[in-house]
Amino acid sequence: MLAALSAEILACRACPRLVAWREDAAANPPARFRGETYHARPIPGFGDPGARILLLGLAPAKDGGNRTGRVFTGDRSGDFLFAALHRARLANQPTSIRPDDGLELCGAYVAAAVRCAPPDNKPLPGERDLCAPYLHRELALLAQLRVIVALGAFAWQAALRAVEATSGALPRPLPHFGHGAETPVGPYILLGTYHPSQQNTFTGRLTPEMFDAVLARAVCLAR
Repeated sequence: MLAALSAEILACRACPRLVAWREDAAANPPARFRGETYHARPIPGFGDPGARILLLGLAPAKDGGNRTGRVFTGDRSGDFLFAALHRARLANQPTSIRPDDGLELCGAYVAAAVRCAPPDNKPLPGERDLCAPYLHRELALLAQLRVIVALGAFAWQAALRAVEATSGALPRPLPHFGHGAETPVGPYILLGTYHPSQQNTFTGRLTPEMFDAVLARAVCLAR
């Protein structure tokens, strides 16, 4: 069950570097979050257990999910993501600032390839590989899943590895990531989009219209 998997993820301390980083972030928050109690643990996925669309990110943000306890919650990337999910009718509200704020996803599930906030948003290969089985198990538990939306190149590669580990061989050469990229992989369709980070959204590399188009395609394929 997803609940049991979530409990296992929350208790994980497998990567000493990430444990130290997430806990140091909690002990030394920026001024705007001073006085808040940080989650400072791994972050499970969340959303609709009957989801047909999985949105896969890289890892929780140091002062976002690592603070609030829910991936993409309480940071600018999440502001962009949840507003788009609401426009696509995959979320009941356009904002999310904390886990008890009433956000519900319909037909969608959100997770990260690495469950702890990493320094500089760059997990090491060994950390990535230790975390990978959590995604493998989520794919098995999301029995209605049809579409994986990879939020960035790291998530694209993580999705390919997860599908290969759980569903068998992939096409060769492996499909390349790109915004709007689309390819069948195992029982799923994999879609690519630039990550909704400030680096992309503030520069115009990723616009709401671009992201909406990818979500609209995901909804169409998931029917």
